[in-house]
Amino acid sequence: MVPVDPDPPTTPPEGTPDPADGAEPKRRSLLPDDHWSKTRDARNHEALDYLRERSRAPGVESGGTSRNQYCMECGGVLPLSYDSFEPADRSVRETCPHCGAEVNPTVRAMFNWVEIDQVPPSDAAALMPFLLVGVLVLVLVAALFVLG
Repeated sequence: MVPVDPDPPTTPPEGTPDPADGAEPKRRSLLPDDHWSKTRDARNHEALDYLRERSRAPGVESGGTSRNQYCMECGGVLPLSYDSFEPADRSVRETCPHCGAEVNPTVRAMFNWVEIDQVPPSDAAALMPFLLVGVLVLVLVAALFVLG
């Protein structure tokens, strides 16, 4: 056990600036001045401002769940509502509880990336007129060869 001095000194160590003089005490650091954490101190202000702004988004303070997605409109926290291995249920319409914007079930905005990993719906209905015109042209060309 370390003995405790019953009468500790009341004066600061020599070389410590006096706060009454208006001088701030110099911070001591075990790291040298050229350490990477100090040399990068003045960089990335935009990234830090962005992260500070993200921390003020709706629902961030409450913490969310173990994995969250974010609203594409307001940046608010939304629980991750589906498994990426299963197709998204397009019949269910979800809205953001913070801003009321519709949440696309096939797109997930994660913390620093956006996942668009769901298969889009088929384009067969949109391509059907072109397919029918192509088949009709082929039939006409074949008929001209047979009759001609």
